[in-house]
Amino acid sequence: MKNLTPHTFHIPVMGLAYTIDTPIKVAKYGITSVVSIIEDYLIEQMREVICKNEHIEYVKIHTTDRDYRAKRITAYLNLIQEIIDKQIEEIKREDFNTGKHIIQYFEMLPDHSEIKILYNKMLASQTHEKEKLQKQLRHLIIPGKIDVNIMTKLDKTNYDAEGNELPTQFSDALSALRGYSNSNLSSSIIFSAGLNPRLFSYCETFEDFYPDLKGNINKKIILKVSDYRSALIQGKYLAKKGLWISEFRIESGINCGGHAFISNGIPLGPILEDFKNKRNELYNELLVECENALKILGRNPFIIKPELKITAQGGIGTSEENSFLIDYYNLDSTGWGSPFLLVPEATNVDIETLNKLKAAKKEDYYLSHSSPLGVPFSNFRSSSSEEQRKMRIDRNRPGSPCFKKFLSMDKEFTDKPICTASREYQNLKIKQLKSQITDVKILEHEIEKVTEKDCLCEGLGASALLKNKTKLSHNLSAVTICPGPNLAYFSDTFSLKQMVDHIYGRLNVLNNLNRPNIFVNELQLYFDYLKKEIEDQFNVITEKKLTYFQTFKNNLLRGIDYYEELVPKIKQNNSDLKNNVRQQLIDLKNSLNLLPQLKIN
Repeated sequence: MKNLTPHTFHIPVMGLAYTIDTPIKVAKYGITSVVSIIEDYLIEQMREVICKNEHIEYVKIHTTDRDYRAKRITAYLNLIQEIIDKQIEEIKREDFNTGKHIIQYFEMLPDHSEIKILYNKMLASQTHEKEKLQKQLRHLIIPGKIDVNIMTKLDKTNYDAEGNELPTQFSDALSALRGYSNSNLSSSIIFSAGLNPRLFSYCETFEDFYPDLKGNINKKIILKVSDYRSALIQGKYLAKKGLWISEFRIESGINCGGHAFISNGIPLGPILEDFKNKRNELYNELLVECENALKILGRNPFIIKPELKITAQGGIGTSEENSFLIDYYNLDSTGWGSPFLLVPEATNVDIETLNKLKAAKKEDYYLSHSSPLGVPFSNFRSSSSEEQRKMRIDRNRPGSPCFKKFLSMDKEFTDKPICTASREYQNLKIKQLKSQITDVKILEHEIEKVTEKDCLCEGLGASALLKNKTKLSHNLSAVTICPGPNLAYFSDTFSLKQMVDHIYGRLNVLNNLNRPNIFVNELQLYFDYLKKEIEDQFNVITEKKLTYFQTFKNNLLRGIDYYEELVPKIKQNNSDLKNNVRQQLIDLKNSLNLLPQLKIN
């Protein structure tokens, strides 16, 4: 039996801290998860916490140490690897008795997997054969991967203590890449948020991203993409450097948590169809480019053809949807993110925020403009960070103190970049707006857009510190959380096994809300976004905006046509549910056609 990937889903990166130590919690059960590695201050705090919990000596890496960002990341990842290696060895030595981790490992596997079938055979066998099968099963235990994520836009230039600009390799993203590359991990790095030439080129300096003498790649590259075109462009860019893309991770533009890269409103289904139809073409084109580059560079060739996985994530809520995506679009796995925020065994959500999520209503999840990156951001109305933001405005002190500066990218008012969520920027911007705009209504609208920006560096890390009862960063306790809207259909906390059983159809943990099909839900979110964007124009629209809105609308209409043809192919025993999907598609099409006809002023 070949060494199969244990599970057909992974837990994607969530915020800066929600999955920061998830591998320690789930890898021992064969589940792969993703750690954000851009925030080295939080990583160092968590390394101290984990060392204390595991009775491991902790030696602090100070900001005065040369290359401290990369060193912190390397030390943290090596610590996680060390702990998981120990966990796996302990599990392999366990007896097959109820309640043991080894039992949980096999019980959580998908029922159709070869390992699970072998496990069930062991349970039903007699003593002599049972011992033989147990030995075989122990050899088949492999941990989930410790994958890492870098959001490519987070690549601020850094300065020394005297204010001098540091060399390029000390930027945030490049330091994080170096920290991962120097670690002991054999896993994947996920690049999200688009092409960063200097970051991608920096990969060339690390041997682990290239085939070794046996043709194996120790550290693999995954690209998170929104469509086929971006996959091809970024894939070719890296392939020409001899860097192979081991996976394209397709993310719904609007149905995921965190930043929403909405583009032109093309829904997930047609995008996945594109990958399905062009998968071989994509593979062959990238392979030719990569093999030619390896030859020119004098590097080791592939001994056997490398694997290229296609996966998807965003808004999946039922086992039927999960199975359909995998089976119909030939996906290698799926990503389940936001539902795991309600699994304390797997993620870091403080108790106050967790209780708010459990009690949340559908309207509590919304798409905001709170991110300083200028990208729409999935937000939660009841979060303590939202309460804090509004309180600061009420006190006539909008904006946040800016300590970590990971999102300091604006130079409108200053020589050195500052963050648009900072108090400094918002005060300067509001002063400018008041000097330029006389219409009270328009002024209020523009000021609201400025003060909607909120600090993510502190807010996205606070929950992990609160849960682990450790010192807060700069004594700031407000929590930012960015779940996808799909979380509205989950209203309790769950054990890890319960959520895994839900994914594989052995249990249903959804609440009683009427939940639309994943595709319909995404279309509705796109429609709501488009409608709000049109309404926000104040009857003043540029030619560029008009073209964007028309393209967006046409893409949604084409998406509806695609889904109308797809409905008969969806495996669903309940014909009423299929009829509901058809009617919902018709209603959405009618709503789109009723949107106001805009004209250039």
